[in-house]
Amino acid sequence: MKPLQPFSAPTVGSLSVRVVVDSVFDQFMPKATHPMVAIEHVGRIRSNLNSTLAGEWGLSLHLESRDTTGTNQYLLDFGYTPEVLVRNFSLLGIEPERLDGLILSHGHRDHYGGLTGFVSHYRECMRKDLRLFVGGKEAFREKWVGSRDEEPASWGALDPAALHVTGVETVCCDAAHALRGPFTTGNIARRSFERVLPNTLVEPTPSDHFSEDERRGRLVPDRHPDEHATCYVVQGRGLVVISSCSHCGVINAIRTAMAVSGINKLHAVLGGFHLGVAPPDYVEHTIAELKALQPDVVIPMHCTGRHFIAKMRTEMPGQLVDWNTGSRFTFGI
Repeated sequence: MKPLQPFSAPTVGSLSVRVVVDSVFDQFMPKATHPMVAIEHVGRIRSNLNSTLAGEWGLSLHLESRDTTGTNQYLLDFGYTPEVLVRNFSLLGIEPERLDGLILSHGHRDHYGGLTGFVSHYRECMRKDLRLFVGGKEAFREKWVGSRDEEPASWGALDPAALHVTGVETVCCDAAHALRGPFTTGNIARRSFERVLPNTLVEPTPSDHFSEDERRGRLVPDRHPDEHATCYVVQGRGLVVISSCSHCGVINAIRTAMAVSGINKLHAVLGGFHLGVAPPDYVEHTIAELKALQPDVVIPMHCTGRHFIAKMRTEMPGQLVDWNTGSRFTFGI
């Protein structure tokens, strides 16, 4: 992993994050307010009362920021299937032609699954120089799922050739990378108590130090070298860190974002924290570390897990914000 190199992070006046795909849609989500973020939940889709938003295991977020030069929009992750992504995208009235770029947090199907179909569906109306920003070439590796009691099964891989055919250029951002509005962290440094919790397997790659399993050609745990976080510096508020799945650890992602941006004020952290499989003491340690970072807002989504959210209601009720598919959160109001 390359050493962290601080760079000049862009600053925005405001940021809106719309949940396009997540696990559930609750039409009766109650209205909510918070002093540090504007919250908009979606009920009935009045433009199309014959349809409704759909939920599935996966995540996709629409990001819109404003600065002195205008508005910039990105789609971060793409859910599990193109059918749900395209459906929700259309019902929410998001305009694909206004997207400045696409960002993939890491190479898991519940984050890239809808990408190729989404691009094919909207390609004619999208900008010609559309680019996909990934954390490294490992995002295109085949992933396997299984356990000690199961035969591993392939979970597939994102096909870069399919994107190339549509004219979407891939940009690998293994170091911090400034976009128009956000920045990506590059490789996430592993500098906390956190570890990669049980998830996918990959085929071993050549290295100078082979483990016994690698010498035998066995699948090995995925260390997620391709995972990166998408972040914004909101003027007058601080750093917003979007850690889509946090396989490398949500605390590690936050600290990496702080290190590369030089911004120590954490305004908000949101996304999947991958704590659904974590033991109770690990969850409690994460909350203790999060408390020390003093965020104004915490919005746990996707793979975060119920235990973490329940503990947050007790330990950090003033920071916790509930979400729903279709919800929009605006920072810098």
